[in-house]
Amino acid sequence: MTSNIDKFKLDLEQLIKQGNHLLISLQYRSNEKATLSAYSKLFKSKEELKAFFDELPNFNSKYQCWYSESLYLIRQIIPMRLDDFIRLYEKPKSRKILNYESYRIEDALHNLCVRGGTGKVKVDSSAAINLFEQQIAIVESAKKRFGSSLFDINQTIQADLFDSEIEAAEHLIKQKFIRAGGALVGVVLERHLKQVCLNHNIKELKKNMTISTCNDILKNNEVIDQTQWRFIQFLGDIRNSCDHANDEPTKENVLELIDGVKKIIKTIY
Repeated sequence: MTSNIDKFKLDLEQLIKQGNHLLISLQYRSNEKATLSAYSKLFKSKEELKAFFDELPNFNSKYQCWYSESLYLIRQIIPMRLDDFIRLYEKPKSRKILNYESYRIEDALHNLCVRGGTGKVKVDSSAAINLFEQQIAIVESAKKRFGSSLFDINQTIQADLFDSEIEAAEHLIKQKFIRAGGALVGVVLERHLKQVCLNHNIKELKKNMTISTCNDILKNNEVIDQTQWRFIQFLGDIRNSCDHANDEPTKENVLELIDGVKKIIKTIY
């Protein structure tokens, strides 16, 4: 069975590969002749070279998707680099002139170009190449974090243990122990949300935190959005019905809880 950390690594490898292809696309757009010359040595024929460049993603149309996925990854795995990553993309709010130092990837997406009085280009999208290389390097640093002793490996091990506990909950439901199965998977959700709070160095943590308190703290600290907050609140309500004798959770309710917890574990960390 593929572990959670293997899934994370696979997604990360794909993101890095996409980034490198987008980088070549940006280089090609900025200087077609020099880029073709630099990569021609990697191919046996001109046909293979042409086929490679024909299949490259369009930088302007595909970068935003790559940026959004990378932003989410960095926020979860290396939040201390988030501001650096964003700064390479967004134009400075205090910017008064557009030059090589103040140019950003956002400007390249708008094809902004500054020319001097003679018509000579002073700065154009080529200035974004180095910025994008830095962004890719930040994403690659997340890969190193998986193998580093600094990486909180406890969370990954915990995720694999959670999978086992969820399987145990599913077994309880098959044996018609509906309430017990829901209570067990509810504990998994609570422990996972507490770990997410720790991962993001959130200060206002308490000793006895519930699903509800964790959910509110994560939303207030912008780790999760309104939609995710409502979904977790919904799952918490099902879990509470399993813990209270006056409520009678249905099998469908608890199966919905299990599916929801599986989704939370794999998307919020």
